[in-house]
Formats: sequence, C-alpha cells, structure tokens
Amino acid sequence: MTFAAADWAAVAGYLLITLILGLYFRSRSGKSTEDYFVSGRNVSWWLAGTSMVATTFAADTPLVVTGLVYRNGIAGNWFWWSFLPSGMMTVFLFARLWRRSGLLTDVQFAEMRYAGKPAAFLRGFRALYLGLLMNCLILGWVTKAMTAIVAISLGVNESTSKLICVLVLIPFTGLYVTLGGLWGVLWTDLFQFVLKMAIVIGIAWYAVDAVGGMHALLAKLHAMTVAAGPAASDPTAFFPDFSRPFTYKAMWALPVITFAVFLGVQWWAFWYPGAEPGGGGYIAQRIFSARDERNGLLSVLWYNVAHYALRPWPWILAALAVIVLYPGLAQPEPAYMRIVVDHVPHALRGLVFAGFLAAFMSTVATQLNWGASYLVADFYRRFIKRDGTERHYVVMSRVATVLLVIISAYVAAQLGSIVAGWEIVLTIGAGTGGVYLLRWYWWRINAWSEIAAMATAIAVTAILSLTKPFSGDSVVLFAKTSLATTAVTSLVWIVVTFLTKPEREDVLVKFYRQVRPHVAGWKPVARLVQDVPQTRDLGRNLVSWALGCAMVYLALFGSGKMLLGKLGFGFVLLVLGAICAALLSRMMPRAKEWSAD
Repeated sequence: MTFAAADWAAVAGYLLITLILGLYFRSRSGKSTEDYFVSGRNVSWWLAGTSMVATTFAADTPLVVTGLVYRNGIAGNWFWWSFLPSGMMTVFLFARLWRRSGLLTDVQFAEMRYAGKPAAFLRGFRALYLGLLMNCLILGWVTKAMTAIVAISLGVNESTSKLICVLVLIPFTGLYVTLGGLWGVLWTDLFQFVLKMAIVIGIAWYAVDAVGGMHALLAKLHAMTVAAGPAASDPTAFFPDFSRPFTYKAMWALPVITFAVFLGVQWWAFWYPGAEPGGGGYIAQRIFSARDERNGLLSVLWYNVAHYALRPWPWILAALAVIVLYPGLAQPEPAYMRIVVDHVPHALRGLVFAGFLAAFMSTVATQLNWGASYLVADFYRRFIKRDGTERHYVVMSRVATVLLVIISAYVAAQLGSIVAGWEIVLTIGAGTGGVYLLRWYWWRINAWSEIAAMATAIAVTAILSLTKPFSGDSVVLFAKTSLATTAVTSLVWIVVTFLTKPEREDVLVKFYRQVRPHVAGWKPVARLVQDVPQTRDLGRNLVSWALGCAMVYLALFGSGKMLLGKLGFGFVLLVLGAICAALLSRMMPRAKEWSAD
C-alpha cells in the first residue's frame, strides 16, 4: 500500500497526540511510585475500565479473530468468549477485595496473605515470572502481529517491518510510558480506543460492502456451506454442532470437546492476561488505581460489557467477509489486512494505519508499565534496595521500562507466530486458577498451594509437550492437553495444601481485618476477631455474577443476530439482556455499603 502526504500527516498527528499526553502527565506521575503505577488511587471507573478494554484490543486481536472465524466459524470465538464468567467473578467477588487490600501490585498479595520464606519466594518468583517472562512473551506476540501489519501497510519486507517495530514503535511507546506513568497510559488508552474502534467499524463496513452487502454475504456463505457438503458446518452458527461426534472437526466448526473445555474449564482453571481467575495483572492494577471500591467494581463491569458485548462484531463481520473474498487460505490471519489493501479507500489508509498503531501501542504501554511495577516494587525494592527514596524508585521504574523495551524487542524477533505465543501462555497457566479463586475465600490456602500449582502446571506442560501422548486436530489436541494439565495441577495443589501447615495466625488475622472476605471460609479466623463485622455477601454476589454473565451474553448474541438479519430473535435477546441489567442494578450494593477508602 502506498501512502500520500495526508496519510503520513494522520500518522504523525496520532504520534504527536500520544507524546503530548505523556509529557502532560510527567510531573503528575513522578511524585512517587504510587503516582507512577496506580495514579495516586484517584481514577474514575469509566477511565480505568476503558483503559482495560483498550489494552486487550491489541494489533493482533483482529487478525486472531479472523483466523478463529475462518477455521471454526463464529463459534470459534468461544476461545475468548468463555472467559466472561471469570471476568464477571472479578467484578462481583473480587474487585472490592482487591481495592480494600491497598496493594500496589497483585504480586504483593503473596506477602499480605502468606508469611515467611515461602511467601517471599513466591513474591519474588512471580515478579520475575510475570514481569519478565510472561510480560515479554505477550509483548513479543503483539509485536509479531504488528510486524505483519507494518509490512503490508508500508509495502516493505518482513525484516524491515521488524526493524520499524523494534527500533521505532516500541521505543516510542516506552518513551511516553516512561514520561507519563499510569496517568499517561490511561488517557492515551482512552484516545486510542476511540480511534481504533472507529477504524475497525470502517473496515467491517468496507469488507461487507466488497461482498455485496449483508444479504449477499449470508447468501454466499450458505452457498459455500452447501457446496462443501456434510463435512462443513454453518460458519455463522454461534455454537458447535452438538449432533456431531464429540471430537469431530468439520469445516467452519468448533469440536464439542473444545467448546466444553472452553466454557466448562478454561475460564476458572487457566491463568490468562486480562482474564485471570480472581483478577490480577493489569486488571488488578486498574482496580488499585480506582478512587474507591465503587469505582473499582464499576470499572471492571464496564470493561466486561465493552470487551465482550460491544466490541467483537466489527472483527467478526470482517472475518466472515474474508471467508467469501479469500477462500482456501492456509494462513487466514493476514487476510484482515488484505481487506484494507484491496477495499478500503486510499484516502483513509493513513488513518487506518494510525488505528493499528493505537491498537499496538495501547497494549504495549500497559504491559510496560505493569511489568515495570513488578520488577521495581516486587523485586528491586523488596529484595535489592529497601531504603531508597521515592524519587529513586521512580527513576528505577523508568529504567525498568527501558529494560522491558529491549527484552520484548528480542522476544518478538525470536517468536515463531502469534498463535505460538497465545498457546504458550495458556498452557503453562492451566490448572492454576482454582487456587487463585479460593485464596480469598478459604483460610486454609497457603503459599505452598500457589507454588505447587505454578510448578506443576509448568512441569506437566513440558512433559506433555515432549511426550505428545494425545492425538487429533489442533483444537481437539488443545482440549485434551488442557484437561490433563488442569486435572493433575489441581490434584497436586490440593494435596499439598493439606500436607503443609496453615499460615500463621497473626498473618491470617491481619488479612481478614484488612480485606473482610465472606466469613464462611474464614470461621476459625473470624472467631479470633469478634470486633470485625462479618461479611455475608457471597450469595448476593453469586446471583449478581450470574445476572452479569446472562446480561452480556444476551447483548452479544442479540446484537449479533440483528446484524445477521434475524431481527425478531435478536430483539428478544436484547430485551432479555436489558431485564438482566435492571435486575443487576437492583442487586448492586446500596450507597452505605460502599467503603470510601
């Protein structure tokens, strides 16, 4: 694709705005590590929630969704739709607890909830494991996707596009993150989210128009399904074909076993960035930054509504158009960019490229700030230099950001594919989710529970990768491997929990006083602190969780049905979703029940 002067002006304008925002918030973020990493705990829900949505909207996301739909139909999106129950649990069961904790990072939880050398080891290990290994792996795969986008957009080869990403785009993002801290990240995320949503809606419009409109798209998809014979399924179906064998993989179909793992296991058992069981990572960071419990809860609620119900359909419609426009592709992900090259007007290409820059930079910015918080607050400050000034730690936070820029650039150069990054992150986190959920609600969980879960998941993943005991299509193989890893990991950490001693009484009492979890799983501790009011909100929170999941899924499917021409059915689903929203509103805590801290 060729760029005119106006295109370059659009790109330059976007870069200038992000730099100005970083400079504007430089003084505000440089006062302390609390200002740098959690914005002084003074962020409104709509800003924190939108930042979460922007972070999960990376440059790789439209490409990956295109691949999922191209291979497995719309139902392939259950790969990530299935994380909604986890997200809604964070809203109603964990957001208020995280905010009450008063932590700077979620990794600090280890030494708040546990004690002694195991707790210190867990904190230090997770700081390096998440801050370096996982964080740079995530940065690597989003950079890998951006490399392909730059190559197609600018008409350069892969080596040149990689150099542009590694030597220009990542360092530039690191610059405004280093300057503005989390305040700069939040406000650039807001600007970037609006820009990239406008861009993907426009791409979907031109993609459907290239096929001949929505009716023509649906007719051509139906004709292709009929022509493919009984081995093909309807690519517009929202669910797998349950009449087929459990592990059967048809064209444009998701195997039932994979769907069962996604919806029945993945959301609670897998650690995945942005969908951690019990919250964590940059989701927890945004909750910490909220000005009070109410804003913390509402930020995650808004994130889940926007992430699952409002955002997916422009990607999905473009992916359906790719099936018609470019049949028979072995690697369908880059075809999303072919739509831009072949069907988006030349006058808009600079703006489209700016939108992809926004998608890339919003994710990179959060990962850099979040990863640096682990390296400085949970490793450097905890284990290396404990007596530094706040100014010293802010300087080291900026140094850590630069370090992450360098390492992530190297990882991006070594990573084989985007999918490879996704699979590594998912598999080495399989089975760990249960302990992350229960550590808040059951006093008996200890540091060895978490250590055993993490170590077992990594070990089982490595063993299965080497021995390859399972067979089948890639999505079926993923389901079998996930089930095996989850079962072994869960069994090991539960056994380890009962074979090791509980945490010290004083540590449990201090945690209970600070966080005030539901009393049912903390009765032995609650009896020791009669002066602390007992929290008994688990039942109401679980009902709210169910209503929240129903509301978002009904909104997702209702809007999808309407876009696909089934107006009556779609309208009914949207009305049901609105009823769930009204009931949920009545279930929300009353004003006097919110803590103002």
